[in-house]
Amino acid sequence: MTDTNDQAQSTIPALSDEELARINALSYEEARDQLIQAVQALEAGGLDLDASMRQWQLGEALAKRAQKLLDDVRAQLDQAQADQASAGATAGTQSNLE
Repeated sequence: MTDTNDQAQSTIPALSDEELARINALSYEEARDQLIQAVQALEAGGLDLDASMRQWQLGEALAKRAQKLLDDVRAQLDQAQADQASAGATAGTQSNLE
């Protein structure tokens, strides 16, 4: 016996590789703006179940892209701060003059 959730999920295709590649090429601002549009479409209602699921999938992928970009920037800032702290710790010592 198949679960009704399995049947419903099988009728809604996942985002294609091309769609995911397009999303993964977006800047943070582009991903954020498209995520806002997807959320607004869901909040406005009037979509059938398949279209709603499609918007949800799109929103999830856009949110993941935006979060990855934010995480990357956070890692760069953390590294810059660590480098600055390290440079400050050796400022004026013989080790930074060599």
